[in-house]
Amino acid sequence: MFRLSSAPLDPAALARSLDDPRAGALATFEGRVRNHNEGQPVLALDYEAYAALAEKEGTRILEEARAKFAILHAVCVHRIGALAIGDLAVWIGAAAAHRDAAFAACRYIIDETKARVPVWKKEHYATGASAWINCATRPPADGASTTPSAPPAPPAP
Repeated sequence: MFRLSSAPLDPAALARSLDDPRAGALATFEGRVRNHNEGQPVLALDYEAYAALAEKEGTRILEEARAKFAILHAVCVHRIGALAIGDLAVWIGAAAAHRDAAFAACRYIIDETKARVPVWKKEHYATGASAWINCATRPPADGASTTPSAPPAPPAP
């Protein structure tokens, strides 16, 4: 299951959703809002997404993870909206019979989500400035940009 959420995430409930008596391993990843980026103090973030495409691509990534790794279940939930320092921005869990598959799938899901899912992050700095930040973390094999562009500006009033 991949989904976007405007509400705070509950890691314990998300982990319980992966309970399976066949699973001997549950690997999780929690991405949290940090108070700095590239030397600038950050006070808060806003996440925006192209929801229909984000959920379609996120679902595709989970299907790929199930095909590539011997996992039983996987979940990825990404926050949207205004987040404060320390807030949970993304939660990923992968359940498998053995830890190697769970760890590998969890890593694959976060890397692919950051590279391919159209979610944009706006940082708000201590200086009062703000900026849209590139969420992609790796270049594609062909050298082309995989970074989703910033969301379009809202129409003029």
